[in-house]
Amino acid sequence: MTYAVKECFLTLQGEGVQSGSRAVFLRFAGCNLWSGREQDRAMAQCTFCDTDFVGTDGEGGGKFTDAEALAAHVEWMWGEGGERRLVVITGGEPMLQLDRALVDALHDRGFRVAAESNGTLPAVAALDWLCVSPKAGTEVVQRSGNELKLVWPQAGIDPAKIEGWEFDHFLVQPMDGADRAGAMKAAIRLAMERPRWRLSLQAHKVVGLP
Repeated sequence: MTYAVKECFLTLQGEGVQSGSRAVFLRFAGCNLWSGREQDRAMAQCTFCDTDFVGTDGEGGGKFTDAEALAAHVEWMWGEGGERRLVVITGGEPMLQLDRALVDALHDRGFRVAAESNGTLPAVAALDWLCVSPKAGTEVVQRSGNELKLVWPQAGIDPAKIEGWEFDHFLVQPMDGADRAGAMKAAIRLAMERPRWRLSLQAHKVVGLP
């Protein structure tokens, strides 16, 4: 299988329970909810995405002919040291490309493998950490994992109805858009009114990391 990677770089995880952890960030190209082209945004199933996942021209991006080649690239990005190796795989939608062969190849190099998905496709087996971020108007089939991250506010999602899904952590994250202040107030209000939810902020943006 050939993998199309938008970007791959060493950073600190900026969101969720593992925020602050050193990680190689591996972003696959492509998504099943939006083409990535601005002219298509109004018709997309996810209209608020702030990520460029089109093409393979980002930092550390490219096309990789097999799992071993991509895993070796991730290991090179990590550099020296074998302790607490972490790779965070995202997109776009990573489950369009992520497969067991890549997970196994990364495990062989001592990496814990985390993935961030919209949940509309089943997650590949053997992940060490799975974060699902549901989008309004989509059919979420992956209703279990480690972390549910709800970008808020989203019309069409009732937080009470998804609290029964099988996740260890329920996080609410303010939507990064034109009304950031309003989104922050809405996220805080949700966490205050429904204690199962914890407020999650995009720390990488606060400190200026990609």
